[in-house]
Amino acid sequence: MFALDAISFPNLGIMIENLPKSISVFGRFDIAFYGIIIGIGIAMGYIVASFQAIRTGQDKEMYLDFAMYAVIISIIGARIYYVVFSWDDYKDDIVQIFNLRAGGLAIYGGVIGGIVSGFVYSKIKKIKFTLLADTACAGLLTGQIIGRWGNFFNREAFGDYTDSLLAMRLSTYDVNQNAITRKMLEMAEEGGYVGFIQVHPTFLYESAWNLCLLVIILLYTRYKKFDGEIFLIYMGGYGLGRAIIEGLRTDQLTIGSSGIAVSQVLALFLFTACTLIILYNRILLKKNKKKINII
Repeated sequence: MFALDAISFPNLGIMIENLPKSISVFGRFDIAFYGIIIGIGIAMGYIVASFQAIRTGQDKEMYLDFAMYAVIISIIGARIYYVVFSWDDYKDDIVQIFNLRAGGLAIYGGVIGGIVSGFVYSKIKKIKFTLLADTACAGLLTGQIIGRWGNFFNREAFGDYTDSLLAMRLSTYDVNQNAITRKMLEMAEEGGYVGFIQVHPTFLYESAWNLCLLVIILLYTRYKKFDGEIFLIYMGGYGLGRAIIEGLRTDQLTIGSSGIAVSQVLALFLFTACTLIILYNRILLKKNKKKINII
């Protein structure tokens, strides 16, 4: 029998035993791995954004200044987005809204917060928002790639039952009970691993998708046709992947009681809108034969 805090990938022969969700500091307080991972993601995101700034002839220090504001606003945005679409979980205990250690950050809320802070910052500093967005989105995407592994330690953001190569097995004791489906329990009983569920590691799928998207962005940067194109590729590319992966998850944030996943709707909209804007600007570019800006 597996330990209650173990995580395994049975079809890969991988078993990680005694994997806690936090570490104790001097026995006085705990630090969640979720927060540690987010912190690493932020640091690596800045490094990648700085790299992009240098290779495109910009001042990397400006992006450190921008990051100080953007990180705070993005975290606030991520929390607000999550709470709004999970209001039933907080309406009877408002104080829990501020308990970030328990998880509950929605990436799209963070992206929206980052865009808003970037737009305001560019106006204050009198720089092109599209150029800022092209550079910063690589750092944001890096943060997403790493940040998704916080879900791994928290045993969240997974999909329904699967017996695929990457299937992940978790203790039912260690996950949000609302994310467990009848199919998971039935297959666990049939497979002889009662007390555990075997699921799609959707956090891993999204992290891998984002890594591929980051490579594309880094390679394409020098060939971009107009300021803002990299940002549109990021938004559209992420939207396409998220729309597919979100359909597998069992902990979706839905629009009221409709059962419609809000992130899936937003993802499909962004993929469509960004694709159309890129095509439109490329047509204008071909006609005018000169560099253009979308904003």
